[in-house]
Amino acid sequence: MKIAYVINSVEGGGAALPVPDVTGVMRKLGHHVEIFALARRDGKAIAPMERAGLRVHVREGSRTDHVSAFLWLKREMAAYRPDVIWTSLTRATLLGQVVGKFLRVPVVSWQHSARLKPMNARLLRLLRNRSALWIADSACVEQMTRRTLGIAPDRILRWPIFCAHEDFPQASPWKPGETLRIGTLGRLHPVKGYDTLCAAISLLHGKSTLPLFEVLIAGEGEERARLEAMIARDNLPVRLVGYVSDPPAFLAGLHLYTQPSLWEGFCLGAHEAMLARLPVVASRAGEMPFTITDKTGRIVPPENPEAFANALQELLEKPESLSSMGAEARRVVLERFGEAHFEQTGKNVMSRVEEIVGR
Repeated sequence: MKIAYVINSVEGGGAALPVPDVTGVMRKLGHHVEIFALARRDGKAIAPMERAGLRVHVREGSRTDHVSAFLWLKREMAAYRPDVIWTSLTRATLLGQVVGKFLRVPVVSWQHSARLKPMNARLLRLLRNRSALWIADSACVEQMTRRTLGIAPDRILRWPIFCAHEDFPQASPWKPGETLRIGTLGRLHPVKGYDTLCAAISLLHGKSTLPLFEVLIAGEGEERARLEAMIARDNLPVRLVGYVSDPPAFLAGLHLYTQPSLWEGFCLGAHEAMLARLPVVASRAGEMPFTITDKTGRIVPPENPEAFANALQELLEKPESLSSMGAEARRVVLERFGEAHFEQTGKNVMSRVEEIVGR
């Protein structure tokens, strides 16, 4: 089959990161795949896709010029002549569904978010039958998609978007006298809850029972100025290190990972941290409560600095236990999301797609 993989943008992070692994399964099965991005944004996802051997088509436009994006996509699909349009995220799905209807090409749609904006939910529900098959990237997203969009059970499959590679770099255990490094990955956006993290660190700052520690927040975005002000006001041991081009190396330099998000889908950052042999303190959001247990970290309510501080304090007071918790975290994700499981699930999904195209 010829597959047109349509995504919102080639921004670094988020749904663009797993594209090489996902399309790798498709290509191993003999399918031809090309990527079509409705906007560039920072373009940081292009290089990994091209290194994987993918051809990437990028429209130069914004996130809101929907008519222009539709016309571009329609022209590209008419020229490429795919057997299936595979869409990722709401904008790509809605435009892909309309283009697929025009060109009489079946559409398969990823769902990555466990929470949809009301307007997006209404539009996707209205057009839900224009996607022949829906793919949820996690258990939490499958539950949301079935409930919110009214998708029948036989029209949705689950393919966890995370492929846990065994050669992923591993963090070194904390040593007495060493500054304990706590980190997190993600864009500086209100949904990531970094203000909650800063408030929690303010509650812990200066406690004599804790080892010397610092917090590293890797990412860029609109919240930088507000977070900088919070950090400066309370003289917090928190650093905004900016966008990191090598997340595995960043994670391997930590001893503990945090994810204070208000909501998530699968949350690649937290699962990659577990693969890097790190325990994770995270909010009850997205897929994280399905994966993280007391043996691998802590789950706390979102937007609750006191609960987050208590969970961090509990782990920081026993820093020698972090390594064994991290080892268990790595074992869990390799067992649940390892390469063999990822590939077999993908093959099962593609078998269903082949049936749809062959009708």
